[in-house]
Amino acid sequence: MTGEEPITCVVADDHPAVLEAVVEFLSQAGIEVVARAQDGEQALERIEQRKPRVALVDVRMPKLGGIELTRRAQRSVPETAILLYTGYGDRALLTEALDAGVRGFVLKEAPMDDLVRAVRSAAVGNTYVDPVLAGTLAASSVGSKLPPLTQRERDVLRLLADGLANEEIGKRLFISAETVRTHVRKAMSKLEADTRTQAVARALRDQLIA
Repeated sequence: MTGEEPITCVVADDHPAVLEAVVEFLSQAGIEVVARAQDGEQALERIEQRKPRVALVDVRMPKLGGIELTRRAQRSVPETAILLYTGYGDRALLTEALDAGVRGFVLKEAPMDDLVRAVRSAAVGNTYVDPVLAGTLAASSVGSKLPPLTQRERDVLRLLADGLANEEIGKRLFISAETVRTHVRKAMSKLEADTRTQAVARALRDQLIA
């Protein structure tokens, strides 16, 4: 062991047995687990209190999911790298998570050594994508002939899918209703859609939004 500071980490998972196993393995690998949590709100609180170098969070948790947690943590503790621990490999979820600012993904069935590798990689500012998920992401960018949507266009389409009007979307995203309309028009053009509803349907079908 060198004299460098240990990597600090917060671990969040709503399954106690998984949480315990992950914490124990990371600790044995020399990573300092400074807090643990069993739901998203508690996890965000712990991250904001302890400001760890890395937070390993389950993508689906009670009270606050991993992606929304990432968005909030990016605002309050941008120095903490968030890794998503997930049993899901669908590309819309991965794309949304990248938009939110996650530093990487690890599949729950991955070997524990991969988990340690991911935490160490995120701690030094790198992005880690589980090899299995890397294939999914590559397929999503290569397999689609449609021009890629920007992050903002995806944000607008997601909120449209939730049934929000332009004014409400603008308030959520801190942009004007006119800017919302511009993003919708561009997204419709890229998706070759005649209506907003058709644009949302195509984005959902092609897993460009979740």
